Amino acid sequence: MTTGPDQAKSSGPLADLVVVDLSTTLPGAQASQFLADCGADVIMVEPPGGSDLRDLPGWPGLLRGKRSITLDLHAEDGLATLRALLSTADVLITTMRPTSATRIGLTPEALGEKYPRLIWASITGWGSTGPWKDYKGWEGLVMAKTGVMFEKRQLTTRPGPAFVTAPYASFGASQAAVHGILAALLERMSSGRGQAVESNLVTGMAAMDPYNWFYEMVLERYPDAFSPMDVAYDDAGRPQAYLIYALLIAATKDGRWLQFAQTAPRLMQAWLTELDLVRELADPKWTGFPMLPTAELRTEFWQMMLDRVGARTFEEWQQVFETNDDISAEAFRTPDEALDHPQVVAEGRVATVDNPGIGPVRQPSTLIHADGKPLTPLRPAPLPGQHDDEVRATIAAAAAAAAPAAGTPAPDELPLRGVTVLEFGTMFAGPYGATVLGDLGARVIKIEPVDGDNIRNLVAFPEAGGAKVLQGKESVAINLTSPAGLELVHELVKRSDVVLQCFRGAAAERAQIDEATLKAINPDIVYLSTPGYGVEGPYAARPAYAPSVGAATGLSAVDGRDATNTPSDADALRAGARTLHAAGAVPAVQSDGIAALGVASAILVGLYAKRNGVELANMVTTMLGTVHQALISYNTSYKGRPEIAVADAQFYGLGALYRMYQAADGWVFLAAPLPHEWETLVKALSPYVDLASDTRFSTPQGRGDNDTALARVLADVFAGKGKQQWEDELAALDVGCVAILERNSESALQSDPFFEAGYSVEAVSPIFDEHRRLAPLTRFSRSRTKADAGCTIGQHTRAVLGEIGVGQERIAELLELGVIACDN
Repeated sequence: MTTGPDQAKSSGPLADLVVVDLSTTLPGAQASQFLADCGADVIMVEPPGGSDLRDLPGWPGLLRGKRSITLDLHAEDGLATLRALLSTADVLITTMRPTSATRIGLTPEALGEKYPRLIWASITGWGSTGPWKDYKGWEGLVMAKTGVMFEKRQLTTRPGPAFVTAPYASFGASQAAVHGILAALLERMSSGRGQAVESNLVTGMAAMDPYNWFYEMVLERYPDAFSPMDVAYDDAGRPQAYLIYALLIAATKDGRWLQFAQTAPRLMQAWLTELDLVRELADPKWTGFPMLPTAELRTEFWQMMLDRVGARTFEEWQQVFETNDDISAEAFRTPDEALDHPQVVAEGRVATVDNPGIGPVRQPSTLIHADGKPLTPLRPAPLPGQHDDEVRATIAAAAAAAAPAAGTPAPDELPLRGVTVLEFGTMFAGPYGATVLGDLGARVIKIEPVDGDNIRNLVAFPEAGGAKVLQGKESVAINLTSPAGLELVHELVKRSDVVLQCFRGAAAERAQIDEATLKAINPDIVYLSTPGYGVEGPYAARPAYAPSVGAATGLSAVDGRDATNTPSDADALRAGARTLHAAGAVPAVQSDGIAALGVASAILVGLYAKRNGVELANMVTTMLGTVHQALISYNTSYKGRPEIAVADAQFYGLGALYRMYQAADGWVFLAAPLPHEWETLVKALSPYVDLASDTRFSTPQGRGDNDTALARVLADVFAGKGKQQWEDELAALDVGCVAILERNSESALQSDPFFEAGYSVEAVSPIFDEHRRLAPLTRFSRSRTKADAGCTIGQHTRAVLGEIGVGQERIAELLELGVIACDN
């Protein structure tokens, strides 16, 4: 799809909204980009000379569809214009630290008094409360201090943590802000009043883990019952996790890396047959496969698989995939190559927009598709200040009009109170989107098989695998394949506001829970399909797994640096497989979580549109498409695009001023890459080194040209003191520096310091009793959120069926027939 330079107002479902965007960092830009893609009138406020966001190679994609006005917010006339602009707005988005926002009068109290209908979304690194609220909000600092760099340590073969390149935390925080904005707008429809909402990079990142939170909890509670296996390979690079075989990463004869995903027993059998390894398994030495007892045996079998994949060319493997539906793999692609994926092309999820000043820009389409096409036609990114005159004219016209009256303040209710979501789906990528809405007050009824969602059994401890994704839901266990079960489901549809279905291909239609069928029963429902690849297209029937989608979208290539290059020898092959596994399969941050947050955003858009009388038919998000959105700063391409920064060969970071250093007792991460941060760093380190007098580093150009030398100087400095000492000293001087936590993030976030900072909260579960769970991703100044625990299979079957008039005698009959399951 190609669109031209027309910047006319969109007709999308959010076209009635005016959004003022003061963002200067990626998460704010991604939040406002999503809103612009949905049709909102997003007005970027840029400083003289343009926003720092324009330094990002992907800025034309991030800023698309927005209008630009230039204001100097350090001058009184600029602030006055901003205040006048806010009087016309529905939404304000900022990425300032709390102290900076307060300086220009952006506080919930001040905004609530002056602009009672305004929704203010504040996106910060660490939140507005707690001990780290004034820390710099760089993504690298968050990834370091929460333990993600430790979890990703197998990106590199050197000892120590590894730098994480992909912007997981930024995307998570951006979508959490979108959730808050749309939920607050829905609440405003009844109360007439706006409020402040806030998200942060810490909980945005933590949302992405599917199950490791409860895995860590079990290990903590029962230290003698289970042997932890934190990494897929041991220190010698030998496999120690049995999923290595099902999720094999291997290179073809002609050097193309493939990510296999043969996770079901039937698929693994077909896989071993294709590799001619079934007879090999008859040898008693392989007893217990895939859970082999020694590192030597695991390595030997792994090498056999690598060799057999490597005996065929990429084209030969492609022929296998086309003729054997039980075997599939994704080729590892760069973010640019990922937009050539056959499914992306077939669905029209790639677009080219003519952008003033730079020409054609290739980029992903909108996150949401409706009626088989992007939600809105893409519009180009503005030039700095391009819309100064027209925005100022709008302000003047608005000043002459009477401001709408604010309603009576509403009680502190849940913003999605009264919304019922009926969920059909398995695992995490779709269903966790409904979980997020449950925290905002929606009632989520999960329809699952009588033997439960497969995610419940992912972890050896009962129910630990599904505890996070089942939080706040009501489980109704029904056999959908039975006529009686289907009748019950259709009765529930009559009482629902939203239907979420996550099946692939035409499975929903076969199960008679497709959109046409259910809207014939309840025309008012909002219906979202969220398969891995798509409802139609060449990959629509394929199962999607986080590592596969990571390979297909370029996510693994971003985190894995040059690991996708052709391996030069056997050692490089094994090392590359390890790096790419760490890039795409570490559960803390991966494609599943990215996709889930996009699902919640899409449902809220559908609800907002429905409340405004706008019908969105055939709404679809895909795991593949949403990950492209998360990588828009990497996959937006055009002639003359600046070089995209990549981690150094040892995965320390992106340069001397944004990387990790070894301290006397561990590691620290330094984040001071902006020119204005240099003087603060020089002053802070002056007791240890005289950076000010070193002419090599006196200018940004000089520091770039002498980056290696600067890194050596800083390495010598940081080696002289403990990591926490550095954090305490430099953070107090407003330098971005934290101690790198060498602990899994899911465990860390349950610990006392993170709990006391508000990133986790207490809940009570029927399985885990009292425990700590991740806090809701969005906070509100007026509305409440809730943080319930998970549920057991069929825990709510009796109660929910009773609501639709099914008596106890009939429930007993359905239990006897196996149509339903109850745990009580």
